Amino acid sequence: MNPSLINTLTISFTVLTIIISIMIVLENRGPSRTVAWLLVLILLPVVGIFFYLLIGQNHRRKKTFIKKRKQDYRLLRRLLMEQLSFTRNIDIFKQNPDIRGKLIPLLIHNTKSPITVNNSCRVLNDGDETFAEMLKAIEEAQDHIHMEYFIIKESDIGTQFKEALIKKAKEGIEIRLIYDAVGSWRLKDSFLEPLRSAGVKVKSFLPVRLPLTGHRLNYRNHRKILIIDGKVGFLGGLNIGDEYLGKNEVLGFWRDLHLRIKGEALYVLQAIFLMDWFFVSKEEIDDARYFPQQGYCGEQLIQIASSGPDSFWESIHQAYFTAITSAKNYVYIMSPYLVPDESILMALKTAAISGVDVRILLPNRPDHYTVFWASRSHFMELLQAGVKIYEYQKGFVHGKMILVDDQMTTIGTANLDIRSFQLNFEVNAFIYDKDLCLEVKESFMKDLSDSKQVNRHDYRKRKLLHRVKESLARIFSPVL
Repeated sequence: MNPSLINTLTISFTVLTIIISIMIVLENRGPSRTVAWLLVLILLPVVGIFFYLLIGQNHRRKKTFIKKRKQDYRLLRRLLMEQLSFTRNIDIFKQNPDIRGKLIPLLIHNTKSPITVNNSCRVLNDGDETFAEMLKAIEEAQDHIHMEYFIIKESDIGTQFKEALIKKAKEGIEIRLIYDAVGSWRLKDSFLEPLRSAGVKVKSFLPVRLPLTGHRLNYRNHRKILIIDGKVGFLGGLNIGDEYLGKNEVLGFWRDLHLRIKGEALYVLQAIFLMDWFFVSKEEIDDARYFPQQGYCGEQLIQIASSGPDSFWESIHQAYFTAITSAKNYVYIMSPYLVPDESILMALKTAAISGVDVRILLPNRPDHYTVFWASRSHFMELLQAGVKIYEYQKGFVHGKMILVDDQMTTIGTANLDIRSFQLNFEVNAFIYDKDLCLEVKESFMKDLSDSKQVNRHDYRKRKLLHRVKESLARIFSPVL
């Protein structure tokens, strides 16, 4: 190659690297995320520039998401104004000395999620149970079906859902389906076309087009929502694919958590779906038929909280932090990934050091290798603080759950990682009901009996290769 051309390219890449480095510093992100991106540029100069331009730019305050936030707020206020009050009983809850006194007002203010009191909720513990309940609810639909999923795979269970939706569409049921364009990147038009032909309205969330744009690739809709007639709703950790039924030969049995909800909480879940539908389709829907009268459903207190790059606050992140720091007796956590930022890491360590029983259940095998080793890089400092870590032996654990003091449990789509806190569109249910908490606690203890506790002294003796993998993965964890 011509030496002068080489010099020109070298100078160009050097100047571009300097410019991008200045941009990263001026974005005023957290120090760990800033340093991580600077290291990427230094260690992988050419590839680092490409990845930053592709996925690294901070779009949380950019035009696309600011516009969506304003539209969502307007829609949320109108959709829920007649059903719920945003300040219902907030003063009563503020007076509570327990976790409700902090968490309920927080979610009312940071994500505009009202507290709903007329609900019944059932926990679904695996793919067989969850998919059976969902397909049954679809079969019983009388008016409309709304689905929103990060991953839909062309699989046996995916085909069952497709056929069920086509059948209901031909019966005249109104159906809307949102799938994430990156999470479901393998989903072919040949799978979707029969749905469209039957009358199902299908939209992809932030499709990636050329030229590639960072916010479209990096900010994904990780939500899993199914709503039937505005009367029955589902949310949780399971996508639509055969691996969630334990059919992946490497991962084996799939331990997950999902919720079946009836009651006023569905008003909020429905509003979240309709706001996302407006974003992908520009179709604004506020018909009262999507918010039917619920009648008496139960007495469980539930808040449905959403978060994403369109949110002004990292609302679920803040809720997790508040839940951990408010615990007086115990915090039990189930998550497939453990890539916390410094605030959550400090909250976990501080809770354990102060005498709170902190237990975290994680997989013992990876579905994403870099995230797996990044998770393990936090083990030693957590173990030294007194946090108890368990690795699931029966298969792969994918549930996203936090349980505190028999008073509050949250189940949803948000992992205990930076991507869920800052980059993904997520949705969680926060449930304040002792009986349900005790049910989740009993199930969690059963999971611990199928797990192996990580011993701090044995972990110190782990292989040098493992230490290297952990260290390298941790460097890049803020940008995963």
